[in-house]
Amino acid sequence: MNPRFILVGGFLGAGKTTTIARLARTYTDQGKRVGIVTNDQAADLVDTLSLQAQGFDVGEVAGACFCCSFNELTSTLENLSEKTLPDVILAEPVGSCTDLVATVIRPLAHVYQQPLSIAPYGVILKPSHGAKILRNDPRGGFSPQAAYIFRKQLEEADFILLNRIDELSTSEVDELQVLLERDFPDRPVLRVSARRGDGFDLLTEFLDRRGSFGLRKMELDYDVYAAGEAELGWLNGQVQFAAPQPFDLDRLLLDLVGNLRRVLSDEGQETAHVKVIGMWDGNYAVANAVSSFTPAEISLPSGAFVPRADVVVNARVATDPQSLETIVRQQLSDAALSIGGTVRIDSIQSFRPGRPVPTHRLN
Repeated sequence: MNPRFILVGGFLGAGKTTTIARLARTYTDQGKRVGIVTNDQAADLVDTLSLQAQGFDVGEVAGACFCCSFNELTSTLENLSEKTLPDVILAEPVGSCTDLVATVIRPLAHVYQQPLSIAPYGVILKPSHGAKILRNDPRGGFSPQAAYIFRKQLEEADFILLNRIDELSTSEVDELQVLLERDFPDRPVLRVSARRGDGFDLLTEFLDRRGSFGLRKMELDYDVYAAGEAELGWLNGQVQFAAPQPFDLDRLLLDLVGNLRRVLSDEGQETAHVKVIGMWDGNYAVANAVSSFTPAEISLPSGAFVPRADVVVNARVATDPQSLETIVRQQLSDAALSIGGTVRIDSIQSFRPGRPVPTHRLN
């Protein structure tokens, strides 16, 4: 049987990695072999390390989105199959990308020479920014160009996942459902919590449906799209913390992300997603913040006290990359002081994404 290819889209901070991890565990528990492909504009991706730390077979496409690195995507798919062909391949695209049906799903079906069974394309709604964007709130946090990307992601979906229902009141969930049905009336909406697993029985049943998917024809203004992506400052960094006495790894990461979110908010710079992973001697923890107006959280706790920690920082913020790097460097130094230790910065990349130029576009 051909491998089932499942692409899970959604804006930065929507919960794609948590969703993919839960789906991977679900399929593994069913006795299926699972491969995962992550994607980013640069190397040093928290999502890849997080999924690998959870025991999954993960390939990474770094340096550009799937659509602009289609040949690298297919090579990564083939590398996953070198030992044992996966039954299910879960793919997580860059959270600022859209037009994935025309540039990824259709080329996989009609250009790529290896047979894949394409699942319905699901896009995760990020409630924190989604509520503001769908209401047309002028204080939505992003420019109209970035909001354009957000809406276009939902427009091309076969179905929409309304995620984080465990964090919302019933009235908030109902309002989001009404807004989605108003703007995207022919898309099924599934209510889920990737963290708790609510709605995942229905999700896996939906992903098992057979037929032709990715058929929506979507008009896209690539000038607006490129401007929306260029609004975001991108930062990936690798550092190591060390202290004379063991320190609380979870607390270090939570404080680091929380302080980054607070300082960025004070500067009027909207957070799309800040995520960090800390690792040492088999222990690992992940903390993240998904907007300037929601608190930081530990999404994967370690419960560990460690003398050192290798930490990877990924930040996507509506600001100038150099300003973002300056703030991150200062917060890393402050975090080291908080544990009475030191921080060594091994690498930092900060930049704006370039204009998307798809390898293929079948519309």
